[in-house]
Amino acid sequence: MSKSIIARCEASGLRLTDQRRTIADVLQGADDHPDVEELYARATLIDPRISIATVYRTVKLFEESGILEKHEFGDGRARYETADRDHHDHLIDMNSGEVIEFVDPEIEELQERIAAKLGYALKGHRLELYGVPLKKS
Repeated sequence: MSKSIIARCEASGLRLTDQRRTIADVLQGADDHPDVEELYARATLIDPRISIATVYRTVKLFEESGILEKHEFGDGRARYETADRDHHDHLIDMNSGEVIEFVDPEIEELQERIAAKLGYALKGHRLELYGVPLKKS
């Protein structure tokens, strides 16, 4: 990540209340893809006065400002991660809901080849794989 969420908010001219700063800190420290309820639970451990409505509004503001990226992995929950992270794809464990980030150069090259074959220059993509763990024998 190039800059902290707070630095990106300040650079975007967003007004940062103490509660927004707490939510930004929680997001910055997340090593997963939390949804709003998870963010709320983590933020209220730091500041019990934060309401769920404040978390929803803050996440929406950060998303609209290009600071957060929203993901919907088919489980009915919108999850978030910082938008300035290096490119990666996701594998979602359909049993546990765990989201595994990965980068595969072969997949990246294949996508470029497919786009070129179809007459396009690839400008971006989002890859989500859904699976269940293989049973060990």
